[in-house]
Amino acid sequence: MEYKRRSESSVTRLLTGLIVLFIRASEGDINYSVPEETNVGYVIGNIAKDLGINAKILSTRKARLDVDDDGKVYCDVSLSSGDLVVAERIDREQICGPKTVCPLKYEMILENPLELHVIVVHIQDINDNSPTFASDVIKFEIRESANKGARFTISGAHDEDVGLNGVQSYSLQNNEHFTFDVHARPGGGKYGELVLSKELDREQQQKMSLILTATDGGRPQRSGTTVIEVTILDANDNAPVFTQQIYKVNVPENADLGTVLATVTATDADEGANGQLTYEFGHTSEELNKLFKLNKNSGDIILVGQMDFEKESLYELSIQAKDGSGLASFASVIVKVNDVNDNAPVIFLKSLQNPVPENSRPGTEVGVINIQDKDTGLNKQIRCSIQQNTPFQLIPSIKNYYSIVTNGELDRELVAQYNITVTATDEGMPPLSSSKVIHLFVSDINDNPPVFEDTLYRAYVTENTKSGTSICSVSARDPDWRQNGTVLYSLVSSEVNGAAVSSFISINADTGVIHAVRSFDYEQFRNFKVQVVARDNGSPPLSSNVTVSVFITDENDNSPQILYPAPEGKSLMTEMVPKAALSGSLVSKVIAVDADSGQNAWLSYQILKSTDPRLFTIGLHSGEIRALRDITESDSMKQNLVISVKDNGQPPLSATCSMYLLISDNLAEVPELKDMTYEESNSKLTSYLIIALVSVSTFFLTFIILILAVRFCHRRKPRLLFDGAVAIPSAYLPPNYAEVEGAGTLRSSYNYDTYLTTGSRTSDFKFVGSHNENTLSYSQTLKKIPNDYLEENVITLNRTSETDEVSLPFPLTKIVMLFPM
Repeated sequence: MEYKRRSESSVTRLLTGLIVLFIRASEGDINYSVPEETNVGYVIGNIAKDLGINAKILSTRKARLDVDDDGKVYCDVSLSSGDLVVAERIDREQICGPKTVCPLKYEMILENPLELHVIVVHIQDINDNSPTFASDVIKFEIRESANKGARFTISGAHDEDVGLNGVQSYSLQNNEHFTFDVHARPGGGKYGELVLSKELDREQQQKMSLILTATDGGRPQRSGTTVIEVTILDANDNAPVFTQQIYKVNVPENADLGTVLATVTATDADEGANGQLTYEFGHTSEELNKLFKLNKNSGDIILVGQMDFEKESLYELSIQAKDGSGLASFASVIVKVNDVNDNAPVIFLKSLQNPVPENSRPGTEVGVINIQDKDTGLNKQIRCSIQQNTPFQLIPSIKNYYSIVTNGELDRELVAQYNITVTATDEGMPPLSSSKVIHLFVSDINDNPPVFEDTLYRAYVTENTKSGTSICSVSARDPDWRQNGTVLYSLVSSEVNGAAVSSFISINADTGVIHAVRSFDYEQFRNFKVQVVARDNGSPPLSSNVTVSVFITDENDNSPQILYPAPEGKSLMTEMVPKAALSGSLVSKVIAVDADSGQNAWLSYQILKSTDPRLFTIGLHSGEIRALRDITESDSMKQNLVISVKDNGQPPLSATCSMYLLISDNLAEVPELKDMTYEESNSKLTSYLIIALVSVSTFFLTFIILILAVRFCHRRKPRLLFDGAVAIPSAYLPPNYAEVEGAGTLRSSYNYDTYLTTGSRTSDFKFVGSHNENTLSYSQTLKKIPNDYLEENVITLNRTSETDEVSLPFPLTKIVMLFPM
């Protein structure tokens, strides 16, 4: 016989239309359909079009598909076209097993702004599995006394496919004794019964074999067969009967192995071997055999494998009770798995902006996380938090998505990176939690100018330093990173004594070392200031300035310069010393200056050679020439002194001069003085000429002096020759020399006026004047005496009366005769 079940025409149309479908569910989900076993790359639908967005922005918004657990992702989104395509082989039987509805749920994530869309892909079954029976051979022992219409239960064939692709009909090999009826099993599924249509006759036939074929409704159809072997015996007229047709059991997913989940019980009214019952599973999958075990004698269903609610929450077991003669009956055991809180929340980092700029404003989104928990109910309710010592917070978004945003200012120079700890805790009993550390770096911006280590730099450089010598170095620090913290140095354009500062010094742009471009002269200028700029390489660059004061220190590079007496070769200067000069009397003074400063300008005086070494001495630091003893008549009238002026530098520099002294009280006694050098170096002829010239001149000058002296003595009592200051001709005073106390240079206490001079052709008398406003103060420099002053003090020999007396404006105290060379 053959049993067939015809499908309705509408169902047939649905089966033949296994092409890509999608609908929008009432909750806003997007639904698609795809046949199983389609090729990789098969286009299921266009998500961009269905969402109403441009496919070009999918990439910029980081579109992706997420699943609720860590299972396989069978589909993917093409960011270029927006198509939803098959990413790997889809086997509906492997994914959903016997379930008639097999959906794959995805979450479509779009960022900036954050959006979530639920995508449901329904996997449509195709007829890729043939029906199979639990056993290749089914044995029955039937008594020959069995009545016509007796029924013998046979477990139905199993087909991995569902719906129309499942088992739809059975056909039994043609025979004259049996037919085959199909019945629906409680709880779902089908089973068949072998029906006796004609009495058996053991004497005619003791055994028979029948082929039972199960056919599905797919296109093309698939079928499976089993052999029914019938052994004809005496009659067993009572089949086993279960106490209940459906057993229901609730079991926690963490139940211990070996737990008896349920016990099935059946009874048989027959006696003896016909009443002996055994229990066995109907058709079961390999997975069920790993989880459950059935005691064939007691009917106990024992847990032998670990259940997982998150994988499967409901199991249905088919149990068969068979007596000794082969009569059997069936019952169903439904095992419902209860969820326990055995899964901690899992934190997934979906997006992270790393690094984040340090100038990000509070509220800037830096990352997106998703929290998943495989449990259900309260066990899946999650509380999420972030550690409090970071400038970040979590803001709930959609479903179990959270945005990580800044809630404070960032400063890379204070904190360059953060380890953000996110903790998720469920509401189960006891609660489970998990944490994830997110490493976030802060990127630098140029927000710090270079800062010099000192607010003012002082550099000391010796004059005459060679070009290229390092003077000092400046250093600035910038806490920014890389090019923002790279400091370059330069000089601010300025002038020193009218010249560009770059002609004096230069700076190394990388190291900040300042070098001398040329040598310095302390006597020209002693210090100057320059501005140094430190600039970083940021964009835009930041800078700061610092002042560098450069002080030039003196070097002993200038020899002493003797102002008085005048250098030899210009004129011959002679000092007159009275014969009555006592010991300690000031005879004259050597005046010298040194362009250097400090100890380099500290001058000392020494008499190198003299006509009479025991007659005169010179002050070591004052340059004053004084008499060592009283002058006597026996002392030579002409005294020549060679004086050395030496500074205190290292090494010391010196200069020498000659001082010519004439011991006499009046001009009449003065011999010819054109040449006062050492006698031993003069020839006799020169001496005779000088004596002749002096004799003639002395006679004339003595006459004049006597007249003047007589008249002057009547008016004023004569004063000592050296009560006044030593005089120096103004013609020999160089300009621009300031006074240096204690160094042998000019002091304000000395008054230099004009004195009597003589020449080869003209003879003008110039006498000492009293201290007046023309005396140099300490703050002035030596200047040439004005001509009008000289004119006022020049006495011309004019007859003022018949007595031929000549009046002088001031007393004659000292005479200096100058002979041009």
